[in-house]
Amino acid sequence: MAAYTHGHHESVLRSHRWRTARNSAAYLIGHLRPGMRLLDVGCGPGTITADLAELVAPGRVSAVDTAESVLESAARVAAERGLDNVEFRTADVHALEFADDTFDVVHAHQVLQHVADPVQALREMRRVCRPGGIVAARDSDYHGFVWYPRLPALDEWMDLYQRCARANGGEPNAGRRMLAWARAAGFTDITPSTSTWCHADDADRAHWGGMWADRILHSAMADQARRDGMATEDGLRRISAAWRTWSADPDGWLSVLHGEIICRA
Repeated sequence: MAAYTHGHHESVLRSHRWRTARNSAAYLIGHLRPGMRLLDVGCGPGTITADLAELVAPGRVSAVDTAESVLESAARVAAERGLDNVEFRTADVHALEFADDTFDVVHAHQVLQHVADPVQALREMRRVCRPGGIVAARDSDYHGFVWYPRLPALDEWMDLYQRCARANGGEPNAGRRMLAWARAAGFTDITPSTSTWCHADDADRAHWGGMWADRILHSAMADQARRDGMATEDGLRRISAAWRTWSADPDGWLSVLHGEIICRA
């Protein structure tokens, strides 16, 4: 397993809890039907999982992640929404503990960019998917991020994130590689697409900018940057201040590019 660059600090989970099926899995929703059995790989705090569970109910959903602590948060989300068709467990996507042909749909959001071997991960996702079923994955492409105004410290942030992610064995520009990875995993029926998040109103800027202003100082990435000499404390504080400047600017704009694949098993 590659190390998870972001970690599970509150500032990271704050970002993850913002995610829904509608804003993060719209490319998949039209393929879902009641009664399907679905596996959600790398479910995090479970907001997307809960939406998917509602869409396939009374079908069952298995949600897996590497971190036990985040699964506890995901289970609370499901309980608060009255969902009784979801189970949570720890798992490694490179070696899933499910039998062949178990699921109708296998889904992963922002997972392949962080794993040691994304092709093997996709092979495992295919193995546990029934013939004719769907393997769906969506990952961001960091060098496809576009923001305005161009604050120099945000360029420093991008460079630092790229270095931290690669030092951890990940691929931060995963979005553009989704098709190639799926082909290498043996899929032949693949529908690739792209979509974006756009953060350009006051609420979205406050959420994203405030989240990264905290995250660059307190997350696992910040700890790594300090420990490995990738950034100074002053540098991290400069980046944090730039995120707050960006979020307060009424002209501020950020688009986040994602690559997506729908693969028939």
